[in-house]
Amino acid sequence: MWAQIEAGLLKFFANFNTYFSGYFLVILLVGVGLFFTIKTKFVQVRYFKQGAKQVFGNMKLMGEKQKSGMSSFQAFATAVAAQVGTGNIIGATGAILTGGPGAIFWMWIIAFLGMATIYSEAVLAQKTRVVNEDGTVSGGPVYYIKKAFTGGFGKFLAVFFAIATVIALGLVGSMVQSNSIGGSVSNAIAGKNVWWISLIVGVVIAIISAFVFIGGAKRLASVTEKIVPIMALIYLVGGLVVLCCRVTSIPNAFAMIFKFAFDPQAIIGGGFWGAIVIAVQQGAKRGLFSNEAGMGSTPHAHAQANVKTAHEQGCSAMFGVFMDTFVVLTMTALIVITTLYANGGEASNLWTMVDKSNAVATGFAIAFGGGNVVATIGNVFVAVCLTFFAFSTILSWNLFGKINFEYLFKKKGTIIYTILALIFIVLGSVFQNDLVWELTDFFNYLMVLPNVIAMIALYKVVTNEVKESDELKKGKKLLKN
Repeated sequence: MWAQIEAGLLKFFANFNTYFSGYFLVILLVGVGLFFTIKTKFVQVRYFKQGAKQVFGNMKLMGEKQKSGMSSFQAFATAVAAQVGTGNIIGATGAILTGGPGAIFWMWIIAFLGMATIYSEAVLAQKTRVVNEDGTVSGGPVYYIKKAFTGGFGKFLAVFFAIATVIALGLVGSMVQSNSIGGSVSNAIAGKNVWWISLIVGVVIAIISAFVFIGGAKRLASVTEKIVPIMALIYLVGGLVVLCCRVTSIPNAFAMIFKFAFDPQAIIGGGFWGAIVIAVQQGAKRGLFSNEAGMGSTPHAHAQANVKTAHEQGCSAMFGVFMDTFVVLTMTALIVITTLYANGGEASNLWTMVDKSNAVATGFAIAFGGGNVVATIGNVFVAVCLTFFAFSTILSWNLFGKINFEYLFKKKGTIIYTILALIFIVLGSVFQNDLVWELTDFFNYLMVLPNVIAMIALYKVVTNEVKESDELKKGKKLLKN
């Protein structure tokens, strides 16, 4: 009975998401990204260097405790913890396996435009954040949605966004993360997905998460500022080792990304336009899930930052998208393509034998010559990295969901939200993988709509912030001269 219900739900959400992401989402994300790119005069290019300096200049694994909110780096780390999750491993490989290597090209396009989008989100979050009497900071799309639209319409959009966020991030979103952790750990231990191993992993993750949830935003900031740099470094070092083993295939991998971005039917079949739609669709859908630009999630973190100007945190936010997509996600893509696809200039048959949950681990095994021992090492490495990525995302998303839950119900009932979140973490570890992903995509899309509408309505707030920064920059240059 449950299997039939699950199959029915999967079909419904999969069909909706396919249509929505294949057409409306692409137009929306590309449109808003282009809009802010033009309005800010390519802020992602002009202020990229400042974003890097803002992040690396403030990076501390043991940051100072803040009276309220977070330091700029803590907010950046919390945002990146949300961005760098299963989307960078499971999502990226899923996009490649479904839409071909060309899907990565469209993820890059979405990310480049998304850098301007997320800059705008961070600026608006900073401009509308609220410091509460108890010292906690509240901020995010619900606050700039109400600023953009006064009256009943603004309240409706804010409530709509808050409900979608609580479900998408605090509840269903955490299921995706625990599902991926449970599956990868089970693969590493038993060589396949065993439900009771996944369940045990889900319970352990829930217990550890509860400890952080109870500590609030300050404990979360203390955890993310340590775990984010470490997890990124471990994954990048491991990935570089694989790519060194496959260095001769790297040029061909990049060639395949560009070639199959515009000629995807050669690798995924079907008609030309149908294949193009699938490739772009996968790039947009998984691009949103990976870097979250336009979704309205990371502004909750950037609102927490104690900075001199909103522009500063906007630059940090841009660099977060760059790290997420152009560094971490691209590393995953190159591992998969160089090991499973690139073979004398044509696609290998190996990609037909894997799925999105084990493609990267298989890539590690192939890079080091195969064999049971190597395969096990590959599975363990990916399980460790995925556990770090997904766990940090659970922590950040829970905070974002909590902020919106408190917006809806004030401080009352927060304990109920926390208990529900922990239950969903456990349930997610044993749910059917595909259904969990489709549910998450569905609620993510619901978040995008009110967020983007409010951003466009408040675009002058963003452009004025950029103008002020440009004038300040010119003034500093004149003083130097």
